[in-house]
Amino acid sequence: MKTKIDTNRAGGVILTHPWECVFDENAKILILGSFPSPKSREEGFYYGHPQNIFWQTLARVVGVDEPKSDRSSKTDFLLQNRIALWDVLHSCRISGADDNTITNPVPNDFSDILRPLKIRAVFTTGKKATELFQKLCAAKTGFDAIYLPSTSPANRAQQKSEKFLARWLKIREFL
Repeated sequence: MKTKIDTNRAGGVILTHPWECVFDENAKILILGSFPSPKSREEGFYYGHPQNIFWQTLARVVGVDEPKSDRSSKTDFLLQNRIALWDVLHSCRISGADDNTITNPVPNDFSDILRPLKIRAVFTTGKKATELFQKLCAAKTGFDAIYLPSTSPANRAQQKSEKFLARWLKIREFL
């Protein structure tokens, strides 16, 4: 699915999310980012920036090898480890990859994922994803977001701390 872009609005570009949620009936947790970065959209899948350590971190958490870089391998990795993956937002106005520039946020509809499945927890990667989920989705879904620090290259300093991995290891409690 291609990203839909509306450039007729004053003040920036409004984008529509390019992909569906990755999940199956065995999913135990849902991990949500805010919205795909330009590099991820270019690469065609979640966390596609080569310096983003999402896949490396998640592999370490679940105790398996990091998936190959292709979409199919990453999808298989998620499903084999009972992880659903999506983003909080269906569409928004955003400048580049800077979550702090997000305006006009429209959340995704999580009812098809959360109601029929046995999701035990919803994790959000980064402060903005957590803020958006809590504000726009928590009441409707019945879940509070569990914050995970961002794996973005912009968060390199925090990723070197022991607290970074400790927060990510909370995922194990729900798988």
